[in-house]
Amino acid sequence: MGLYSVYIVEDDQDLSEMLQIHLELKYRTEAFSTCREATKAIDRHQPDVILLDIRLGDGNGMDLLKRIKDRYPHTVIIMMTVINDIGTAVSAIKMGASDYLLKPINLDVLEVSIENALDKVRLKKEVQILQEKALSENVPFFVGKSDTVQDVIEFVNKIATAKDTPLLILGETGTGKELIAHSVHYKSPNFQGPFISLNCSSIPKELIESELFGYEKGAFTGAHALGKRGLVEEAENGTLFLDEIGDLGMEAQAKLLRFLEEGEFYRVGGTRKHEIRTRVISATNRDLADMIEKGIFRQDLYYRLAVVKVEIPSLNERKEDILPIAKHFLLAFSQKHGKEFRGFTSSAESTLMDYQWKGNIRELKNMVERGVIIGEGPDLTVNDLGIHTVDAGVVLSDRQNDDKIYLLPEEGIDLQRLEEKLIKEALNRAEGNATKAAKLLNISYHAFRYRKKRLTETQSNTLN
Repeated sequence: MGLYSVYIVEDDQDLSEMLQIHLELKYRTEAFSTCREATKAIDRHQPDVILLDIRLGDGNGMDLLKRIKDRYPHTVIIMMTVINDIGTAVSAIKMGASDYLLKPINLDVLEVSIENALDKVRLKKEVQILQEKALSENVPFFVGKSDTVQDVIEFVNKIATAKDTPLLILGETGTGKELIAHSVHYKSPNFQGPFISLNCSSIPKELIESELFGYEKGAFTGAHALGKRGLVEEAENGTLFLDEIGDLGMEAQAKLLRFLEEGEFYRVGGTRKHEIRTRVISATNRDLADMIEKGIFRQDLYYRLAVVKVEIPSLNERKEDILPIAKHFLLAFSQKHGKEFRGFTSSAESTLMDYQWKGNIRELKNMVERGVIIGEGPDLTVNDLGIHTVDAGVVLSDRQNDDKIYLLPEEGIDLQRLEEKLIKEALNRAEGNATKAAKLLNISYHAFRYRKKRLTETQSNTLN
């Protein structure tokens, strides 16, 4: 019995039996003689292919075609009929039929039609498998229901359908920028192509150009005798992910800009023009606008990279997702290390919620794995996580090396008012420059903007 399922919807019993006998050697087949029977079966389980007669005893196959495609648009349907009418055939194809076969059915032609249909099914299943794989790998980001995350997910789903449109991902270190890039790739038409990743900060500036665009033999001392393909070529018909794009040198920026504008490049030391189609996704945690002002990042390159731009929220901006993500990691690492944990103590949960996540999801992941390795259970404690509390709830990680510890007064404070004062003071010192104000507060520009917006909205609601 085959891997794929075929439903035969035909009221001619002799033909139906003949088709079933012929096909059941290769496919899982079921036969139905009425629209009613077929509809019930399809609603229970969608087959890979449906062979559908146009004239049925209790209805019209064209009506059933429309109903099936409306409910299950990805179902592949092959129409069978004695009606040799071009208009009917065209209508069926427009309504979503994969093919239109005339009776008496030529079995060889039918098999070819089914195999062509199954090529589409296989492609869709490959897409589904890859997307599920990407989602499972990216679960830490997609766990949670905060509005900020849902907005990002919705946006990613929209932009993923573009083949070549560049995408710029902004966010703090550890927020999952590469995870988002993977998701875009696997949901895009380029999913069958390669996903090539390069961290621009990890390659010396004098070598980055040859790494990206390759080089010809003898291009420089130490070059491979046969030359080398660059990552741009390796990513042909796929996705090239350039992490830490802000660390790219000016010369490499110029060549990347030319490639984005013209779709062409030259290898280092080469004279032959190469034309490649790939999608470029870039990411950074740096303030590119500030770098443009300082003359260390090209404005024209920024506009090419940021045709579509998405900002990834920090973990501190999605507090309601902290515990779901932490519990996901707890389950994963418990299985990895062969331990059983029920969850976190109430004090550990409170501490996780109060903690300032400078390293975002990556830091939370490392912290939970440490707890699983050290902890005895059944619940992870604050000490297991490596977090210490100082006086009235000021939270510090044992990995922090801060010299200054700020203690709360016994009478407590108005945290919102304090945050408002600190933001105003930072803006005053920075003479209104938000980027500089964010640096004074030791937070990212994006986190600063979020906090300032949140305070403004709170004040507005209070006045209303």
